[in-house]
Amino acid sequence: MNLSTVDYIVFGAYALLILSVGLFVSRNKSGKEKSAEDYFLAGKALPWWAIGASLIAANISAEQFIGMSGSGFASGLAIASYEWMAAVSLLIVGKYFLPIFIEKGLYTIPEFIEKRYSTQLKSILAIFWIALYVFVNLTSVLYLGALALQTIMGIPLIYGVLGLAIFAAAYSLYGGLSAVAWTDVIQVVFLVLGGLFTTYLALNSLSDGGGAIAGFKQLLDAAPDRFHMILDKSNPEYNNLPGIWVLVGGLWVANLYYWGFNQYIIQRALAAKSLNEAQNGIVMAGFLKLVIPFIVVIPGIAAYVMVNDPEIMARLGAAALQNIPSPGHSDHAYPWLLHLLPAGLKGVAFAALAAAIVSSLASMLNSTSTIFTMDIYKQHINKNATDKQTVSVGRISAGVALIIACIVAPLLGGIDQAFQFIQEYTGVVSPGILAVFMLGLFYRKTTNNAAIWGVILSIPIAMYFKVAPKGWSDAAIFLDIPFMQQMFYTFWLTFLIMIGISHLEGKGEKDAKGIEITKGLFATSTKFNLGAFAILIITAMLYALFW
Repeated sequence: MNLSTVDYIVFGAYALLILSVGLFVSRNKSGKEKSAEDYFLAGKALPWWAIGASLIAANISAEQFIGMSGSGFASGLAIASYEWMAAVSLLIVGKYFLPIFIEKGLYTIPEFIEKRYSTQLKSILAIFWIALYVFVNLTSVLYLGALALQTIMGIPLIYGVLGLAIFAAAYSLYGGLSAVAWTDVIQVVFLVLGGLFTTYLALNSLSDGGGAIAGFKQLLDAAPDRFHMILDKSNPEYNNLPGIWVLVGGLWVANLYYWGFNQYIIQRALAAKSLNEAQNGIVMAGFLKLVIPFIVVIPGIAAYVMVNDPEIMARLGAAALQNIPSPGHSDHAYPWLLHLLPAGLKGVAFAALAAAIVSSLASMLNSTSTIFTMDIYKQHINKNATDKQTVSVGRISAGVALIIACIVAPLLGGIDQAFQFIQEYTGVVSPGILAVFMLGLFYRKTTNNAAIWGVILSIPIAMYFKVAPKGWSDAAIFLDIPFMQQMFYTFWLTFLIMIGISHLEGKGEKDAKGIEITKGLFATSTKFNLGAFAILIITAMLYALFW
């Protein structure tokens, strides 16, 4: 894609603004050294609107802009369930999980495991999460972001990986969560506006200048099969989005795990001024999640209609014939659309994509360093570490994690529908961990040994569902089920195993570390309740409209 001078100015202004704000909030105030709370939890001073914006900026990355657009190209609007059901999942997290986490004054999610179960299990899961963030999350965001740069501007993949890594590191390593959260407020503005521009121009191009509404109507007429939220078994994408199982099965496992027990997401809420601020931020994020499919999935569907209509392609001209996305390269859909934008708006859309990638990278780096520093370094290496030592180790560990991710990221090449790939393989481990947390939060009889066995056994259970059919005879064909069903079954089997072990070991007695649910713990403000009600109504209406 050829960027004009105006595009470069727009993108340069965005990059300068982010770096300036990031470095400004990173400075030490009045010569005071940053404390661990300042670096890892932004001094517990984040207001609700910063939390809401930061939650979305941390969540939306190349996985959505590139991966979800690719899935929209391949299967249609059904992939939006990840976003719309996430809005409801956020409400559950805000009402039932956050009060317990904030009451306990947590820095990290593994710290909850220590307070509820044991230091041994905390250390096991801390190491697991560090590995997951480095080898799955960081690497996938770097790879997909660099793939976008390669497709859009012809930048070699390795240079794209290094450029994104350096940009994210420039302000996040020094400033910690404060720099990440406050720049996220700006990033989310670019992200949403850039996404809306791309959606508008894609629909406007479809209608030959007739506007977005006319383009959307044309989209509905041209591809009605792409606007079903619940796919039937005849759909080639059924294994990725298995019909009604999306609503009643494994997607709840994925969403509750991701939004409730994922360090780089929940860390923003832990840094709130108060529980009320955190819950209001959750509601804001829920509303934004309802909007996201319209700026990442609709463009993918528009690209599908365009490339399959010779008249539209002829009208778009020779530029549209380059790098056309195909069913085998659906992740090229969003970068391809950016080629069609006019000068100036290409810079805005490119800045939006960069904002999504860089904000997620910065969030993941900060949370990886938080877990390593607070749960590994201070627990096992230097229990008496000063704030200065703690912050230094946090910066160093983030840098090491980024270097490893840069080395691994180029090895992910050749994956189609990367968003689905990431969800599927994260789904091997998330059901067992979710069972450990849910029982730890709400079932006082759960024992430490039950949690350890739950984590251990959930992996072979998940792999049994996932791998066994590939080499077995027809007698085992019933095991060949979509991964969302695999997650659903793995969660409940792990759940039952943990309850069984807890009863055998504890003889039905409450565990000494069980959490007491007090009266009023889950009470929420009128503002939260009204916002939650609105989100539930809108979500129900969207599913009714696109069933």
